[in-house]
Amino acid sequence: MTKQEVTICERLKRLGFAQTKQVRMYGQQFELVSDPITIGDHLVVVDALEQKSGSLRRVRIPLSILHRIREELRAA
Repeated sequence: MTKQEVTICERLKRLGFAQTKQVRMYGQQFELVSDPITIGDHLVVVDALEQKSGSLRRVRIPLSILHRIREELRAA
C-alpha cells in the first residue's frame, strides 16, 4: 500500500469506518468486520455483516467520502 492509501484508510477509520463499528450506508445498517481495504485508486471497501439478513458483504465506501478525504490531503 502506498503512503496515501494508508493515510486514506486511517482517516476512514477515524470517521467511523473501522472494525466493530456500526454504520448506515445505501439504506441499510451494517456492522463492520474489517477495517477499510484499498483495492484501487477509487475503490475502498469494508467487509460488513448486513444486520437485517445477517449476510456478509463487501461494501464500497461512497466516492463522495473518498473525494472529501483526498481534497483534505491535497490542502494539507
